This record gives sequence, structure tokens and C-alpha cells, in this order.
Amino acid sequence: MSPEVDGRYAVLGAGSWGTTFAKVLADAGTDVCLWARRKEVADEIENDHLNSEYLPDVMLPARLRATHDADAALDGVTTVVLAIPAQKLRAHLEDWRDQLPRDATVVSLAKGVEMGTLKRMSEVVADAGAVDPGRIAVVSGPNLAGEIAAEQPTATVVACSDHDRAVAVQHACSTGYFKPYTNVDVIGCELGGACKNVIALACGMAAGMGYGDNTTASLITRGLAEISRLTVALGGQALTLAGLAGMGDLVATCSSPLSRNRRFGASLGKGLSVAEAEEANHGQVAEGVKSCDAIGELARRHDVDTPIVEAVSRVCAGQVSARDVGDELINRERKPE
Repeated sequence: MSPEVDGRYAVLGAGSWGTTFAKVLADAGTDVCLWARRKEVADEIENDHLNSEYLPDVMLPARLRATHDADAALDGVTTVVLAIPAQKLRAHLEDWRDQLPRDATVVSLAKGVEMGTLKRMSEVVADAGAVDPGRIAVVSGPNLAGEIAAEQPTATVVACSDHDRAVAVQHACSTGYFKPYTNVDVIGCELGGACKNVIALACGMAAGMGYGDNTTASLITRGLAEISRLTVALGGQALTLAGLAGMGDLVATCSSPLSRNRRFGASLGKGLSVAEAEEANHGQVAEGVKSCDAIGELARRHDVDTPIVEAVSRVCAGQVSARDVGDELINRERKPE
């Protein structure tokens, strides 16, 4: 067993990634409690060490505790991990604001840009949770939950402007199968995680239309160029996008059949509407569908050219078909790379 790590963690959100990250923390020897919105989910994790809805084949560590009571989960913790979908994060934080420990590190696992405000997740945490930005960390990388829950080796990035806090989180989630690196470029890591979902939708659309690896590789590469331009325009570092939170996450999400965004895009590429694609994906809407308009608007406000993001937004809005925008992208004006 790993040695005990100083500090107590609360993970708020017991979906597939929240449960998986809580498992990683427990396997690293960290004292962790997982909050679930539904009491029956919390009871199953606490009593049977299972989350049969989200990770049906994974036995969770006995040391991982779970509760339906947010106050109990947050009592006395040194670090709060938010595993809430991007577009629902603000509402939850407004409910939890008074319970968040004053000096705790707050870690966001969400990848998206908030609709309406166009804020990154760390900005939502600072705003809705009244948290100083120096206490906010984000985790981003090629982190498909099912593979990590099965203890397949992967790496990730813990980004925080306070390097010492990033290192503390790094130590708390380091296991034999999960290797975290640190970074101080929160902007780059967050935009890499948010934008890759939109590029993955485009790759899925291409796959749904029957296109192969050349098309996917082209979309990944040109998508990375779009993400890098936007990152630099917002004050992040282009080099971050060459790492795990950029290219690493982009390749995994655009290529894997486990990727919800890629699967959803494939449905759109076959000609389904967003509503039909949602039904085909068991009622789940991919995060990229919700964030693409916000990311596109963010790019326009900073005068950044993002043709793939714009194309995906138009398909998701039902304005054009995936095949139509594919033809538009391939026939754009010739220019240097």
C-alpha cells in the first residue's frame, strides 16, 4: 500500500471521472471522501465499493469513503476536487460557497468554457466559489476514465499558479499507473482540455462519414494550431499545447472509441441531428456540443481564426450538415502552414 499522504481530500461528483479520480487518490494513500448527488450511489460506493452505473466492472478501494452529505464531505478537508460538468459547475459552487474551507486548494476536473460568460473553469471557480485564483488548480491530460479505472498507465498535468499547491496535488494523486506532472500555465492547460472536445467532435464527424486516419491526423494537427492561437491570445503558452494537456489530450480524445465527444461526432457525421445523436448515445450530450459556441465566441472576441471550431458549431446548431462543412474546410484558401 502507498504511504499516507498528508491532508484530506473531498471529491464532489461521482460520475465516471470523479469516481476514477477518487480511486486514484485512495490508491495513492490519500484520505479521500467522494460526494454523490444521489444517496443510492453514495451508499453503493460506501458499502459495496462499487459504482455500478458509471464504472460497473471496477472494484473501488475499501479506504475510499462516500457520502450524500456535502457538509460531511467538506468537513476538515485541505483540498476540494470538483468533478462537476462544466455547464453545471457554477450552480453547484453557489450552493457550496460557504462550506468551502477558507484555505483549501480547489481542483477543477471539468473541461469546458462556460456558456454566456465565456469563462474558463478556474475563472468560474474563482467567481462563483469566491476562491482566490492562487488556490485553484486544474487537472488535464489524456485521461479517459475507463482506462485509468482499469489501472492502465497514463500521465496528466496538475496546473496551478502556485507551484507548491500543484506539487501537493501531484503527490496526492501519484500512483504506479497515474503519473502527474506540474505546470503553472493554467490558461494553456484549461484551453487545451476545453477545445480538444470540439476537435474530437470534428474527428468523429469525419469517421462517421467514412473518412480514415489521414483525415483524423489532419484535423488533429490543424485543430492544435487553432487551440495554440487562442491560448496565446488569452495569455497562455503555446509550448503547453505540445504537452500532455494539449497534444496528449487531443490525440486521446480524437482517436479513442471511449471518447464521448468522438462517438457523438460520429453520429452527426452519419447524418443524425443533435437530438438524434443524444438518443443514440444513451441520452448523453458531449461537452464539446455545449462548449463549441462559447469557444467560438471567445475566439472571435480575440480575433483568432478557428475554422474547425466554427464548422462544428454550425453543425451542432443544425445550420449545415457535417459533409457540407467538410467540403468547406478542404476547399479553404491556400496559404502557408
